[in-house]
Amino acid sequence: MTVAQPSNDTTSRLPMYDARDRSENFPVALRVLPAAIRDHLRRVYAVARHIDELGDSGTGDRTAVLSAYRSQVHALWAGERLSEPTLMRLAPTVTACGLSEKPFQDLVAANLQDQSVTEYADFAALLEYCALSADPVGRLVLQIFARSSPERIALSDRICSALQVLEHCQDVVEDSRAGRVYLPQDDLGRAGLSTATLLDLGHREDLCAVVSLQVLRARQLLDAGPPLLRRLDGWAKVSVAGFVAGGLAIADAIERARGDVVTAVPRPRRVDVFRHIAALLLRSGGAG
Repeated sequence: MTVAQPSNDTTSRLPMYDARDRSENFPVALRVLPAAIRDHLRRVYAVARHIDELGDSGTGDRTAVLSAYRSQVHALWAGERLSEPTLMRLAPTVTACGLSEKPFQDLVAANLQDQSVTEYADFAALLEYCALSADPVGRLVLQIFARSSPERIALSDRICSALQVLEHCQDVVEDSRAGRVYLPQDDLGRAGLSTATLLDLGHREDLCAVVSLQVLRARQLLDAGPPLLRRLDGWAKVSVAGFVAGGLAIADAIERARGDVVTAVPRPRRVDVFRHIAALLLRSGGAG
């Protein structure tokens, strides 16, 4: 595989990730990983986050901007000249870990879909979207640890879809104001809700019920965590346990709020994250 080289020699002066990545978004449990692995994960995460930003808050024609980024992603694997900083920083990780292009292209495809699709008919349709928007990240994590296999990928996909569903539950208000509704339309309809009435005060309990249903479904998907952890060892197991534990802690937070994601965004507690990590590692035979 030929990996593109940067268009100039500025990559060594580019920050690996910004302050927000360090403090808020990078899973706290993953900070214990060795520096080299942590850096690979951060580079992948920075690209995924940048793609989301282009799709959510990019200026101008977002479809055109995302399409241009998609071309730059292809350029990285085609050995062509790069000008996109996030991909310039990613290049050493692509080489070191043998990352494939498709997961990144799927992430771009998910954000392109966001520009035209604003509702999902049912949970199955939402999971099809998650296959583009979330599952690729788990696949890349397995590649970084050289642990990819069809069986592990299938379990990872379930976990990543669950994490995406939980994030959609947290972000109901933000997404609705941006003109997107990720809660399944059939569930909303059965609760007497529509896109137009989603945030109406008089329907708050109905919305809580719909959100709680999605959390239940996400927990069922997260049941793939222990089987996947039993098929991993070392830092790969610790890393995946951190992701699963983070999802379980988000589910805990939403359930403590009884599905109310409008009054305030339910946030996971660190103590819950570490409690779940310990339980997951214990159930799967330790960290190895």
